[in-house]
Amino acid sequence: MGRSRGWASMIGRKLSDRYQLEDMIGEGATAIVYRATDLRLRRTVAVKMLLPHSHSATKQRFSEEALAVAKLNHPGIMNIYDVGRDGEDVYIVVELVSGHPLYDYIPSAPEVASKLGHQICLALDYAHRMGLIHRDIKPANIFVTADGGIKLMDFGLAIPSDGTRKRVTAPGSVIGTPVYLSPEQAQAKPLSFATDLYSLGVVLYELVTGALPIDADDIPTILLYQVTKTPVPPMEINNTIPDWLNAVIMKSLEKLPENRYPSAAAMAAALQGPDPSAAPTMQLTERQPRIRVILADDHAIIRAPLAAYLDMTGDITVVGEASNGEEAIELAKEVSPDVVLLDLNMPKITGMMALPQIKKNNPNAKVLILTGRDETPLIMQALRNGANGYILKTASEQELLKAVRDVYSGGLVLGQGIAEKLVDGIRNIGAVDPLTADEHDVLRYIAAGVEDNAEIAKRLNTTDTQVTRLLMTTMEKLGVANRADAALMALRAGWILIEDVQALV
Repeated sequence: MGRSRGWASMIGRKLSDRYQLEDMIGEGATAIVYRATDLRLRRTVAVKMLLPHSHSATKQRFSEEALAVAKLNHPGIMNIYDVGRDGEDVYIVVELVSGHPLYDYIPSAPEVASKLGHQICLALDYAHRMGLIHRDIKPANIFVTADGGIKLMDFGLAIPSDGTRKRVTAPGSVIGTPVYLSPEQAQAKPLSFATDLYSLGVVLYELVTGALPIDADDIPTILLYQVTKTPVPPMEINNTIPDWLNAVIMKSLEKLPENRYPSAAAMAAALQGPDPSAAPTMQLTERQPRIRVILADDHAIIRAPLAAYLDMTGDITVVGEASNGEEAIELAKEVSPDVVLLDLNMPKITGMMALPQIKKNNPNAKVLILTGRDETPLIMQALRNGANGYILKTASEQELLKAVRDVYSGGLVLGQGIAEKLVDGIRNIGAVDPLTADEHDVLRYIAAGVEDNAEIAKRLNTTDTQVTRLLMTTMEKLGVANRADAALMALRAGWILIEDVQALV
């Protein structure tokens, strides 16, 4: 109480001649949090100020929280705006999150816990793919916003997965809140992304039962039980928990990291519930299954708002994000998505190179190319490699949403904007297919990437001259200048089918 009253005297102070402290809204062992106004940008923020008596390692972690979170851009992770010093006071300026801490939701109905857990997994998956392990997942570090979203907070204990950060704790020391620690944390062993999944499993266990999986009062016993004792299945405490959710929680609480989910994205997918096709007794008429989407784009600034928008639709959920083609291949293997939104230009392995492998590993998945380039040959190559359509990055959110739904339903999606003359040509022609069967045959081979007229003639058992004549009449009918545009127009209009084209490749 004495400390709180002393720090309450900070209210009204202006830090760095910019941040006006207005009210104390949180207090911990190492920091005080204030609501404040950023006088320069005229917005309300939260200011997290480190207590002056804090240990040197804590001070270093405090600064590193700013560095860790500054590179993250995800709707499920609290934003960091600034870090500074005013005299002896060190502070971080962060997003002021409105809502309630997750512990206000303990206990919750299973459907609420699974929904919140799914969102937490998506935020963790993003952080993991950015190379960070949180290390302190617990209800106090998760807020539920007014619209039902989540915000991961307090990355002060986060570490890079590659171990590049300089150690700021003594070797063999245990950091984190004991009841939420993974067995490997309790033993001060090297950590992987799986440690966050274990801690989230503890959180979900507590959400659905109102109790912790480890029943002990002293820290040594808690740490021992984390390593050795298998918890009572949550459904034995709360019989309203469905079998599948009980299984998800128990898998996340496996003692060995390799026995947990291979990624946060995989756990997010599991928290969506059982596969409707594997459970014919389910009442599917009550709620349509959500379209499970992977976003693969090397620009986080594109992925984050797009993922948030898709997740808000009600019938689409983003089950993972990838920043290069290699990650996209592995992620698709892990979570078996319905739709992959794939950027073509990415590091390590390009989207174009990853596309055939994604389709090979996931024959039922639809791949929708998300591209900023509108070159017809590039789009045609993607379609030949197994894409089910494309949409330009300049498309509106509504157009993108429709494209995801259409490609999921089995349609061929050919986005607007590649060449307005193609659209105009189809409008002018109307619904009538002006092409002959022979012209269809030639265009299928053009769409399949066969460029040589002699080769097309050989496959169609005709002459080079006849193929040339058919191409000329086709381009004249469609009003285009080259064979590739003619093939794309025919695909767009449905006069030739992508399935027939891909069968020729």
